[in-house]
Amino acid sequence: MKRDDLKATLTARNREAKQLNQLERTRQRNPSDRHVISQAETELQRATMDATRTTRHLEETIDNFEKQKIKDIKTIFSEFITIEMLFHGKALEVYTAAYQNIQKIDEEEDLEAFRNSLYPPDYSSRLDIVRANSKSPLQRSLSAKCLSGTGQVSTCQLRKDQQADDDDEEDEDLDVTEEEN
Repeated sequence: MKRDDLKATLTARNREAKQLNQLERTRQRNPSDRHVISQAETELQRATMDATRTTRHLEETIDNFEKQKIKDIKTIFSEFITIEMLFHGKALEVYTAAYQNIQKIDEEEDLEAFRNSLYPPDYSSRLDIVRANSKSPLQRSLSAKCLSGTGQVSTCQLRKDQQADDDDEEDEDLDVTEEEN
């Protein structure tokens, strides 16, 4: 519709210019014929009114377009800025929490924990001595193997279970042998 408005305005202005040229020619050819000159002036006046009306309509269309454009740009930028403020507000909350957590760090306690991790107490060697004095030679070798490996509790448990099964089988064999005798 806006393109049609522009075409109508250009057509009306061209018609107005054409009527003005025709009036000038009529005045030059027939300066004494008032009737023809008056008719040409009336046609020029109509063309001028039509051109003014279509120009005003086109200006209103342009004005409405600009209003809508400004409104759209304002809405887009307002939404963008709102989203950015929310993002940066959330980031500020995260940074504030991180800053507060950093401030809560007890440097002395952390240093003490670090030092303790460098020199752990040697409880496993003391446990080996106690176990060695209280178990049979086979159990001692199994205990030493279990304690020397890190994270091998399941393997040690399997060995202990296997040893218990072997002991049960030996007991059953002894029972069967005694019954036969």
